[in-house]
Amino acid sequence: MPPAKTEERHDNAKGLDLMHPALALRLLASGQQAAAKSVDAAIESISAAASIAAEALSSGHRLAYAGAGSSGLMAMADALELPGTYGIAQEQIVILLAGGAASLSNLAGGYEDDMDLAREDVRKAGIGAGDCLVSVSASGSTPYALAAADEARKLGAKVIAVANNPGAALFRDADVSILLQTPPEVVSGSTRMGAGTAQKIAFNMFSTLVGIHLGHVLDGHMVNLRADNIKLHGRAIRIVTDITGVSAAEAGRLINMASGSVKVAILLASGAKDVAAAEAALKEAKQNLRRAIDIVSAKMNSGI
Repeated sequence: MPPAKTEERHDNAKGLDLMHPALALRLLASGQQAAAKSVDAAIESISAAASIAAEALSSGHRLAYAGAGSSGLMAMADALELPGTYGIAQEQIVILLAGGAASLSNLAGGYEDDMDLAREDVRKAGIGAGDCLVSVSASGSTPYALAAADEARKLGAKVIAVANNPGAALFRDADVSILLQTPPEVVSGSTRMGAGTAQKIAFNMFSTLVGIHLGHVLDGHMVNLRADNIKLHGRAIRIVTDITGVSAAEAGRLINMASGSVKVAILLASGAKDVAAAEAALKEAKQNLRRAIDIVSAKMNSGI
């Protein structure tokens, strides 16, 4: 049986250890760039996956990520960013990293082979009907990722599979399969490199489109961010000023009036008579800011 594509040797890697450092780095860079291009062929499947995930979140259910090793770290990085970037409730995001917290200090390989652990992690997390689980594995055959996907499916959750090898076992029975067909690694089998890069790009695209579907992005701004530090408070002010045209001072005043909600501040600047009216518009628009702005505008024009 031929080796998986992710285990093959790169044609130009012979003598890598003897190359001038700059030449070696150019080869490494070209490997990363070639891996990044693999995402282009996965656009449609990433789009379908984002729709499923957004539906789960908008209906009050959860989005879970499962993986082992470096693939699990890519998944975890995406999951951890969602609450801060798009204001998605932390209780709606589940991270299943093989080995749990222990893997953050020692990424031991044994956990990835533990199928019973994966099934137990899924059950302990309470994954079930209405939820969505994204399971990722570079090879597409990692036992932990396979078992997590299988258990989630049995419990009624939708399953999205992400792998870097065509015909991956992980794709079997998945609701959406995302194939990131990266070329052989410059360091053979080191899938934290090209495969990991492609996974990171795909996750960035996936979660951003989820945010767009949920109405948390407007004109390239993250309008549902949680401004819980100085940097993000400054960003919130810039978002409100850019979208509405009010001054920075006025934007800051409106953000404070809105208890830090960028969406509410934007609606106040757009003509909502008070915070309650802004929140009512958001509720009517199912948290989609653009639709909420239209609601506020229509009420202003009708004199309500």
